[in-house]
Parts: sequence; structure tokens; C-alpha cells
Amino acid sequence: MSERLPAHLEIASLIRLVQARGGIATVLAKGERDAGTILIVAMNRGGEARLLERMPQLDGTRAFTVTRTQDPEDTREFDEYLERRRRQDPDIWVLEVDIDEAERFVAMLPQ
Repeated sequence: MSERLPAHLEIASLIRLVQARGGIATVLAKGERDAGTILIVAMNRGGEARLLERMPQLDGTRAFTVTRTQDPEDTREFDEYLERRRRQDPDIWVLEVDIDEAERFVAMLPQ
């Protein structure tokens, strides 16, 4: 049996955590119910977006890591990247969160 939570449950718990801490969470793309990859678009008060993805770590865990930052002068590039990822992997989930200190919040999540 896998230790990983089904994606839809992890998304639901992320939404509740963000809301409980006074933030806003919105599902931008709904992926495969059980095993979809989760991307988090993190913002602080509608500011510059950062994309967080689970990346393998040396200790075997898979921690959320910032893989892309939105250019405030060209937001289109960031959006196009997300769209490309969705075309490459239709099972992907994209969750947008707007919460203070988003990276600190994401660091609390299970790996």
C-alpha cells in the first residue's frame, strides 16, 4: 500500500489549511483523482507568483521547491509555462494559493 495520499484528498487538505490560516486557495486545473502531480502557484497578497513542485531530495523525500518565478514585466511567460505543463501531463493539478509567507506554509506540508 502506498504512503502517498490520493491527490484529491491532498488538494482538499491544502485548501482547508490555507483557508484556516487566512489565505485563499483556488483549483486552477483538476487532475487525476488519485495520482495526479500537484503544482502550487504561491502568491502573497496577489503579488508575484512562484511555482512550487515536489522535487526529489537527497534524503529520499520529495519536498515542494520553487521551480519558477513570475516575471512582473511579462506574466504571460509564467502562464504559458503552466499551460505547457498541463498539455504534457493532463493528470496534473494546479492549485493557486494566496497566503502570507507561502514558502513557509508549504514547508509544513508532508513530503
